[in-house]
Amino acid sequence: MARPGRSMRAVMRMLAGGSLLAANLAFAAAPPPVAGDAARPVADPPGAQHFAGITPATSSAPSWPEQPRAPKGAPNVLLILTDDIGFGATSTFGGPVPTPTFDALAKEGLRYTQFNTTAICSPTRAALLTGRNPHAVGMGHVENTSAGYEGYDSVIPKSSAFISRILRQGGYATAAFGKWHLTPQWEQSQAGPYDRWPLGQGFENFYGFLASDNSQWNPTLTQDNSFIDVATPPGYHFDADMADHAIRWIAERKANAPDKPFFAYYAPGTAHTPSHAPREWLDRFKGRFDKGWDALREEIFARQKALGVIPAGTVLTARPKELPAWSSLSADQRRLYARYMEAWAASIAYMDSQIGRVIQSLKDSGQYDNTLIIYIQGDNGSSAEGGMDGLLFQQSLLNNHAEQRAYALSRIDDIGGPDLYPLFPAGWGWATAAPFKYYKQIASYFGGTRNGMVMSWPKGIADKGGIRGQYHFVTDIMPTILEATGVARPASVDGVEQRPLDGVSMAYSFTAPDAPSHRRMQVYEMVDSRGIYLDGWFASMRPTRQPWTFDKPADPDKTPWELYDVRADFSQAHDLAARYPDRLRTMQQLFWAEAGRNHILPILEPTILPTGRPSLGAGRTGFRYPQGITRIPEDSAPHIIGRSYSVSTTIDVAGAPNGVLVAQGGRFGGWALYFRDGRLTYHQNALDPRQYRVVSDRAIGPGRHSVEMLFEADSHARGAGGTVSFTIDGQPAGQGHVPLTLGGWISHIEGLDVGVDTGTPVSDEYRSHDSAFNGRFDALEMKLID
Repeated sequence: MARPGRSMRAVMRMLAGGSLLAANLAFAAAPPPVAGDAARPVADPPGAQHFAGITPATSSAPSWPEQPRAPKGAPNVLLILTDDIGFGATSTFGGPVPTPTFDALAKEGLRYTQFNTTAICSPTRAALLTGRNPHAVGMGHVENTSAGYEGYDSVIPKSSAFISRILRQGGYATAAFGKWHLTPQWEQSQAGPYDRWPLGQGFENFYGFLASDNSQWNPTLTQDNSFIDVATPPGYHFDADMADHAIRWIAERKANAPDKPFFAYYAPGTAHTPSHAPREWLDRFKGRFDKGWDALREEIFARQKALGVIPAGTVLTARPKELPAWSSLSADQRRLYARYMEAWAASIAYMDSQIGRVIQSLKDSGQYDNTLIIYIQGDNGSSAEGGMDGLLFQQSLLNNHAEQRAYALSRIDDIGGPDLYPLFPAGWGWATAAPFKYYKQIASYFGGTRNGMVMSWPKGIADKGGIRGQYHFVTDIMPTILEATGVARPASVDGVEQRPLDGVSMAYSFTAPDAPSHRRMQVYEMVDSRGIYLDGWFASMRPTRQPWTFDKPADPDKTPWELYDVRADFSQAHDLAARYPDRLRTMQQLFWAEAGRNHILPILEPTILPTGRPSLGAGRTGFRYPQGITRIPEDSAPHIIGRSYSVSTTIDVAGAPNGVLVAQGGRFGGWALYFRDGRLTYHQNALDPRQYRVVSDRAIGPGRHSVEMLFEADSHARGAGGTVSFTIDGQPAGQGHVPLTLGGWISHIEGLDVGVDTGTPVSDEYRSHDSAFNGRFDALEMKLID
């Protein structure tokens, strides 16, 4: 029975705090009852009988929840995946771009010459991190072009847990850096859900970007589950920033838990457009590509033979008929095209140097010897999406805007710098895929799917500088990591039964250079290119569409297939379809069987305008935003393409109004409504040199004012122009016509901002860091009118 001075509640608190001794002493030291207490019987409180006789001697021993521990001696894992770099691009595999970090790892470990990916970004990343074929986990194409079929919906199921989640449950620290490109479009806003962001897939930390690409000079970044502002002082480059974050993360884990291994997924987006490199690195490559892509390809081929990364009898495949000979180009074309290649090469060389800093940090901290480093050079072949001329802006392709060569030549010195978003001509994509046919997006030939790969692990791989020729696919990395770490793959994760892996471990190759490949078969599909590998043979459907066009693919049932014996024909140079029609027919039948098993059917033509896709913005006509809301992704923002719309608010300002009311996109395409010296201004950035501005006919001063902008589209056609009209305090305030708008994506990297323009500025009349509106305004309203 509790007594005055020691309430039962206080004793219960002591017990809850874990102090049994203190609770017993509290009872013993309680003062005697005051007068009157004895005359009033008081029942023991509920549970009081359980306190009797409890002492430290009779209590059970304390215990704690068991913490996951990695197997003793398990290695760290650094998984590096670069972007859009073909087999013949880097010095490690005979290419023209010096990559000393990649070279050094190859000398310490193993080079794999028959390692394969898918033909485009997101599917490779999904296959790498889940160990399953990409269509089998819903990622048959990039997440930007998802469609409402199981193999293409971009929703990776919980039955295919990422390697990061399994290793984390197995006692590893986990982090991802750089490019993600695996979250469905409609889940990329601040509204979540976050299940398919990096942290939802088992990473404890993330520093990078969700989209397909990013400016290296002014990136749009995410840290963990939040969009963040990043200071970009002179000299800033995301590759260096990313390396800094990875080095710090590794050091912090080592300092706090030295016995806990880490898994770091390091995925630069560098070689994917845009080609951005520091000036001193650009200068290193000046004049290096003046000989052109035909001569470059011959040089790569010769070095590959000398290095032993291709068999001596390999044939260099011919240039596709769609590409011009370098000798047929004008002097201006050669000068422009060479500059594009210089910027691309410089960006890769700089990226490799920053990866080198991360690896040096492992050596300096004594972790290098027991770190399994898997360095995959490219998530597909080099890109041909720049077409014949290359592009100053990748966004020109996405918006079907033709770029004029004369204008490109006038900006030649800016290529590689912060004001452009360049992509090199298709000829370089073909050249750097040597000795293979084709390039990115072509899944039926190795030019689209064969990538150089190195594994280094001083404590686990004894054959330093070895070359391995076993045929493998990107799904094989996950089981290799699990075997090397000793972490078992669970039958279920978070209560969800797991789908079997499609990958096979490559660890056998560490000690068996001549062993037959443990992978016997693999299916490939990308839009109109289909292929299948079986026991050293490859059946390939000829592509009917080129990556730089939006042409509708030809009828696949009428498109011929080719057949290659890649045991003897490394580069797919000799078509044997006419000689072995029965074998080809058997392999075609196997393709369709595998297509059914892996959710490849129905085979789709991807589109950036999928019908009925989930969306936070589609179907809405009214939007209300408070001042200061930023980075609303395009899917969540008003869908204004091909529509008339209005923007209105009421401002309150102490002086002449200045600054942004609303902006969507940035330097690489977008629109903005802002004040400059008291005048309301609309700016449509339809990519240089297409800049259109409408300014109100009068300025306004201090006070409270209602303002409205009306955009009346000329038609419902995507990219149509329109008339911009202003109303201030209920009175007309001028109008003007904009001949052209963006008709594909307004911006796939920068969102919609209210009251400021983050990232890069839409207009050159202001800078992002001083773009904030200098007063206050009521919530801004946007309405779609038709």
